[in-house]
Order: sequence, then C-alpha cells, then structure tokens
Amino acid sequence: MATSVQLTFDSADPGKLAGFWAEALHYTLQPPPAGFASWDEWLREHGIPEERWNEASAIVDPDGVGPRIYFQRVPEGKTAKNRLHLDLNAGGGREIPDAERRANVDAEVARLVRLGASDVRGAMDKDGEYWVRMNDPEGNEFCVQ
Repeated sequence: MATSVQLTFDSADPGKLAGFWAEALHYTLQPPPAGFASWDEWLREHGIPEERWNEASAIVDPDGVGPRIYFQRVPEGKTAKNRLHLDLNAGGGREIPDAERRANVDAEVARLVRLGASDVRGAMDKDGEYWVRMNDPEGNEFCVQ
C-alpha cells in the first residue's frame, strides 16, 4: 500500500493562499471538525487567540482523490526558486490535438491570472510540449501544461 501524502506550502498569508489554490485546483477549503459550524467557532472553543487564527489553512479535493494541501505561516519570505513545484494538467493530454491543447492551457492561464497568479515567467514550447511557467500570489512557481 502506498503512503498517503500531504503537500505543505510555507506562506505569509495561509488563508489567502489557500483560497487561491482552492480555486486554482477546484478544491475546497477543509471543513471544520464535526460539531463546529466554522473554523472560527473551533478556534474560539479551543482558546486560540484571534491574532493566530490565520496561522494555517488547508484545502481538500472534494472527490477525495488528490492530496490534502496545507498552508502554514512562516516568518521568512520566499528567497529562492522552489525545489518542487506543481504542474497543472489543463491541456487535456496527448490525445488532444496540439492547437486545442494550447488553447486549453492558455484559457487556464488566463483564469489563474484573474485569480491572482502571474505568468511573467512565460510560455515554453519544446519538443512538442507546451506549458506556461507561472507564480502564485506569493511567488511560488508552478506550471500549466
């Protein structure tokens, strides 16, 4: 049996970054534990000071297939290129004609830019592959292919 994984992002604003990635991946914010109507209610019940309520957030795949993604506040900002990044598969796969795959990627890039990502790193076209190198709102690199 494979070991399940969780992806973790260090962040300046976990709530905001979780919101971006939930929209980007069609995930949902993780619901609060049973018996609580909201995370605020859970945090208040457990005596967590309000100034710490945005120390962490998480998103989950509503279909239960993809990994949980956790966002934790850290004091330091991002200083170097990610050693690991996400590739969002928006093109439709190799069985889709090239022009249609490119159009799918470009449409997804436009949607992600509207959500707060940037595509200043640009598109790549190499050996029959097409992808766009992007940054999330906190500068974490990812690709759309």
